[in-house]
Amino acid sequence: MASETDQSFKDLSWFLQAIKDPQLQNRFNLQTLSFSSSSSVKTTHCQLLTSTSMNINVTRDNLASSLSQIFIELATSLETQTSLRNLEFEGITWDDDIEILQSLGLLLDNASTIKHLAFRKNRFTEHCLNELSEILRRNSSLKEVTFSESRIGSRGATLLASALQVNDSLEELQIWEDSIGSKGAEELSKMIETNSSLKLFSIFDSNPFTATPLISAVLALNRETEVHVWSGGERTSKVVEFLPESNALRIYQIDASGSCRVATALGMNTTVRSLDMTGATLDSRWAKEFRLVLEQNRTLREVKLSETGLKDKAVVYVAAGLFKNKSLQSLYVDGNRFGSIGVSDLLCPLSRFTALQLQANITLKSVVFGGPKTKVGRDGLTAILKMLTTNETVVHLGIHDDTSLGPDDFVHIFKSLQKNASLRRFSLQGCKGVRGDRVLEAITETLQVNPLIEEIDLARTPLQDSGKADEIYQKLGHNGRKIDEEVETDSFRDMPLTEPKSVRAFLCGQDYAGKTTLCNSIMQNFSASGFSYVENVRTLMSPVEQAVKTGGGMKIKTFVDEGTKISMWNLAGQHEFYALHDLMFPSPCLFLIILSLFKKPSNKEPKTAAEVEGELQYWLRFIVSNSRKAVQQCMKPNVTIVLTHSEKVNQQSDSFQGTLVSIERQRDKFQDSVDFFPTVFTVDARSSPSVSRLTHHIRVASKGILQRVPRVYQLCNDMVRLLSDWRSENANRPVMRWKAFGDLCQYKVPSLRIKSRNENTETVETRRRAIATCLHQTGEVIYFEECGFLILDYEWFCGEVLAQLIKLDVRKQSTGDRNGFVSKKEMEKILKSSLQSPIPGMTSKVLEHLDVCDLVRLMKKLELCYEEDPSSPDSSLLVPSILENGRGKTQKWQINTQDCVYSGRHLHCDDSSHMFLTPGFFPRLQVHLHNRIMELKNQHGATYSLEKYLIDITIQGINIRVELGGQLGDYIDVLACSTKSLTETLRLINQLIIPAILNSCHGVILLEHIIRPQCVQDFTPPRFRQSQFVSLQRLKEALSSVPAEVMYDYQHTWESVVDSGKTILRAGFDLARDLLSDDDFREVLQRRYHDLHTLAQELQVPTEDDPEAVPVTNELENVDPSFGGIAKGVEAVLRRLKIIEQEIRDLKQEIQGLRYYEHRLLIQLHHKVNYLVNYNVQMDERKVPNMFYFITPENYGRRLITSIVPGMVSLRIHMLCEFRREMHVVEDQLGCDVMQIDNRAVKCLAPYMTGFMTLVTFALRIGANWAAGMGHMIPDLGHAIAHLATPSVMAGAAGAAGAVGVAAALGRNRGRDRDIQEQEQRAAQQWLIDYLREQNCSTGKDIAEKFGLWRVRYRDDGSIAWICKRHLITRANEVIQVPL
Repeated sequence: MASETDQSFKDLSWFLQAIKDPQLQNRFNLQTLSFSSSSSVKTTHCQLLTSTSMNINVTRDNLASSLSQIFIELATSLETQTSLRNLEFEGITWDDDIEILQSLGLLLDNASTIKHLAFRKNRFTEHCLNELSEILRRNSSLKEVTFSESRIGSRGATLLASALQVNDSLEELQIWEDSIGSKGAEELSKMIETNSSLKLFSIFDSNPFTATPLISAVLALNRETEVHVWSGGERTSKVVEFLPESNALRIYQIDASGSCRVATALGMNTTVRSLDMTGATLDSRWAKEFRLVLEQNRTLREVKLSETGLKDKAVVYVAAGLFKNKSLQSLYVDGNRFGSIGVSDLLCPLSRFTALQLQANITLKSVVFGGPKTKVGRDGLTAILKMLTTNETVVHLGIHDDTSLGPDDFVHIFKSLQKNASLRRFSLQGCKGVRGDRVLEAITETLQVNPLIEEIDLARTPLQDSGKADEIYQKLGHNGRKIDEEVETDSFRDMPLTEPKSVRAFLCGQDYAGKTTLCNSIMQNFSASGFSYVENVRTLMSPVEQAVKTGGGMKIKTFVDEGTKISMWNLAGQHEFYALHDLMFPSPCLFLIILSLFKKPSNKEPKTAAEVEGELQYWLRFIVSNSRKAVQQCMKPNVTIVLTHSEKVNQQSDSFQGTLVSIERQRDKFQDSVDFFPTVFTVDARSSPSVSRLTHHIRVASKGILQRVPRVYQLCNDMVRLLSDWRSENANRPVMRWKAFGDLCQYKVPSLRIKSRNENTETVETRRRAIATCLHQTGEVIYFEECGFLILDYEWFCGEVLAQLIKLDVRKQSTGDRNGFVSKKEMEKILKSSLQSPIPGMTSKVLEHLDVCDLVRLMKKLELCYEEDPSSPDSSLLVPSILENGRGKTQKWQINTQDCVYSGRHLHCDDSSHMFLTPGFFPRLQVHLHNRIMELKNQHGATYSLEKYLIDITIQGINIRVELGGQLGDYIDVLACSTKSLTETLRLINQLIIPAILNSCHGVILLEHIIRPQCVQDFTPPRFRQSQFVSLQRLKEALSSVPAEVMYDYQHTWESVVDSGKTILRAGFDLARDLLSDDDFREVLQRRYHDLHTLAQELQVPTEDDPEAVPVTNELENVDPSFGGIAKGVEAVLRRLKIIEQEIRDLKQEIQGLRYYEHRLLIQLHHKVNYLVNYNVQMDERKVPNMFYFITPENYGRRLITSIVPGMVSLRIHMLCEFRREMHVVEDQLGCDVMQIDNRAVKCLAPYMTGFMTLVTFALRIGANWAAGMGHMIPDLGHAIAHLATPSVMAGAAGAAGAVGVAAALGRNRGRDRDIQEQEQRAAQQWLIDYLREQNCSTGKDIAEKFGLWRVRYRDDGSIAWICKRHLITRANEVIQVPL
């Protein structure tokens, strides 16, 4: 529908035909229909503004007939108009022709999908307003009605009010740029008294007094209606704002009578907790009414009356209300005009005047007064001193901008503070009397006597301006601007560390493997060994409660062995529980992989060796994937393999021996990632004696693991026992509130106790949080600071609560589009049922102290679910782990225009043979990515839909699909269709999507590849696009290796895809600039510039002002065979580089500059490095290869030796292929072992080591930047020497092995005599010859066998070299083999 989707005009007949034709309707999704009318329009026409909105411009002559016809046709074609949501009218004059409004009423009555009705600059007669009110009276589907500049007046407001008194479905009413008058406002207030469904009321009126009746009605009836009122002609200002979600009422301006009316409404109000009237003009009449509010209201917590013009009489009334008030906590009356009488009366309810008198008000915690026009006086100062010495509840006192008190007065105030036991914060902002040394001394003395004071605010005071306040801030623990960052670190220094005392043993295996039976037998073994499971165990779950717990999911059985608590975690083998396993693996832990030798469920048919091997491989990959962070930190996961049902097989049979061989094969494969116990246990899970050896192994292995893992705070081990005691004393509650945890620390743990008022309570609180976090990390509890509680019962939460969520039958949900969503009521029902304890008399106590909403909040924190609409209190929750698959739905892009850009990224596991994205990864990613998008400032309008293995996002004009692929989640594909540029699209993917994926994959390394754009556009199935992606890093490297002049037009070629003889994808190519963003392209360019700059710095190139700089020459004879000579050769080019960089403006200019720079540099380096590498190569007719290096095995690979010392062992010597301009590491080279480095070897090799490492580093710096033919000259040592590219390593590298052929050129002292150089060179070569002779590797045949190198002579110049077999064959026309 290209012709219909542009902005060309259509006549009315086309629109009438379109709304009747379902085929046309399927081609556009009409959601907003607007009508307008103007005198300049001669014919009625339609204009499709966007794919979802249309405007119809009607001529004034045919207004009535045209609108009536359109409304009737829409009303009778509702089966094709299910998407219509909004109706808007602009510039329409509604005459007394009622027929138009009747047809509109017919449309609104029949179209339940229309939710929003808006009138802008319309004109209504009274008859039309009357008819419109009747429409609203009977309508039950409209949610929002807006009138803007439509002059409805008081009469219109009256008619609207009468209609809304009956209508109970409308939620939002907005009247803008109109004047409804006091009569209209009163009628609307009466409507509010009867209408409880209205959620938002916004009005912009020329008269600010219209706000009074409206807000008064809302407050008096306790309505949850959001109210916004603006007023003004030339100067617009807000009058009133009420936000029910925050219980905040803000009044900006109001007249005297209006303020009294609002005060009256607040008397019995329960919806306002914060009242802010700052800047409004108030008087004693209002204060008299507000006194009653303070006496009657029980919900008001904060009142701000700053700068309201209150005088003494008004403050007296406010103070009188405080005598009976029992709820107000904060009162601000600064910036007013009262004097000493007002101050005295204000502080009277907060003071005691005799020893027997009680303080009248004990709830007010914060009081702020003062100001330039507030005169405290002598009586006021006396009242302040009395309050400070006798008050026991106020924690915050503020005296702001005072000019009436002098330094002596503040000295008296601080001396009285020495006797105060409640005040924590004292604010003296802007007080002019806070000055001088006497005040400073008084403050210092007070802080020494009263350490409970946490903050003194001296901002804008003379003491602050003079810099003397810094001393006070230091005593308070901060510098006036920020808290000392070392306080938190210091608070842990005296907390001793110790070995953990608890370890988890996880029983991993498929269903029916015998895990439960085996666990019971192990427990019987421990009981028989004298370790009583019921009597001696003190765990967070009481043994009685644990014994009676039943149901699916994970089971936990715990016992204590010589002070070590061992928890046996029986992981649910059923597939639906896999999503939970990722939460269960803290450190330290032990894994038992349980493999049944028979198939389920009858256990009569034996498994093949391949089936057992497949199960073992899955669990090993699962363990490695979830334990990668632990591997990086301290140790590899400890794994023991157990074969069950062994009593039914002949262990000498070929099938069983084949199973053992397959197990050994997997052990060899994973030995670098997993710490295997050597023995494979074969047990009869039903027999306790059969598992006795396994039980002993668990005890020994657990103690060994605890000795190797990181230490924990000693208090953690103590807290485990205390938490167990607390549970037994509190009806085995599974949840502990943070306050209860603090009380437990206060009463039972001396080191976590606030011992006196002199102690920093925040430090103690930080310690408590650290202990709770440590307990969480070791798996004793589940704790997140934001939740405010601790889950003490892991088995209950993970094995019952979460397991019930996984078992939800999504087919019971109402509709397909609700896939994965569960209502909060259903969620609460599930969670409450999970709390039902089988122990009589315990259920009510558990439910009494456990809030279901807390568990939902915890699930959101664990990213197990998210809210469909966070702004709605009744929002449904989506639990991704119960989502269903798409079931072959037709795939299509949500955005589909001709100019769309298609791009894709393929994220593949770096080592997919050892790890994968576990089943719990993708559900977490679905929640995490949703939360990330909701946090964006520009996410409005974004859509987010899910399937089991799919995330579909549309945001900012970009449609993104995130797909999980691979048999076991080996990769993630990110596909994008965008109306934006490629750079903008990839920027969103790199800044939003990929970081979210990496944050959710728990340390599994993902490598980024680029997917062929045609595959993205055509939705090529994943099985066909496995060969249609290229590594992002390799593409950048390829782009770096080509000459500068072809970078911008570099092409990547795609191979074809054929399936069963049918061509799925043809071969083709894409330009690199169409695969990479501008950011990636510039990164390649900047890297090339950076490498060349760094090279110049490392070679110590002379500066432009250096008088000794040597001119560049192209004559090879004049080249000094050293890096200094090369440096002088590139000096002029580097000068040119500085000029080029200043001229760079865009991408092509960068390439042109780089092209010129590289061309000049390569001409110089080509000849000089060639001469350098082949220097003196004919010495002794090259009996042995020149280029060799040492490596040593390390972790999963090889490490290049950068320095040698006497006594080094287990080294291996390797040699490089020396073919000119293409030197490289020889793959699959055997090499020779060097058992030990002695003093002679060090003496012979040391002079040449720095030179060889400098050569290697030189290659790493600029080797990738050389033109064709030069890029392979220097050896590519890969990961083994990648660490040498850092300047710090280069500066301190002593070298790895001498390169005999370049020793003279790369010596430490370039001014050394040539004879000395040759002596050192001969010594190093002689060491190599002697070493090879000792290894029986002195002939050409031996060197070819061990190093894969053959001795040849170049045909052109007769020089000797040792080259690999590949070069020997492919370059046969250039060399002649010369056997030794």
